[in-house]
Amino acid sequence: MKRGRPVKSEIRQNIIEILHFLNKGYGYQIAKIYMEIFPPCTREVIYYHLKKGVSIGEIMVNEIKKEKGEYSWGEDVEKIYYSLGPNAKPQGIERVRAVVDKIKK
Repeated sequence: MKRGRPVKSEIRQNIIEILHFLNKGYGYQIAKIYMEIFPPCTREVIYYHLKKGVSIGEIMVNEIKKEKGEYSWGEDVEKIYYSLGPNAKPQGIERVRAVVDKIKK
């Protein structure tokens, strides 16, 4: 029997479902969609699972953009865009598709 925590995660699988229909998205955007569809969790948990997904190949970093704007912490923001990795196995949940389609419009 293997020791340690199992690699499988329901939250990460839900993130994979979102990315499947979104194609690519940044952390805050993914977290907002997640909160709308699934039981609430913190943004920190979403960011943790994005990093963990990158490390195990389920999610990959698509691009990193620096954008200008007026934020409480300053004028710049760095957005890391994620997409599905080679080890992702999306199931194609229809309620996720409906919410992502609504947000894309």
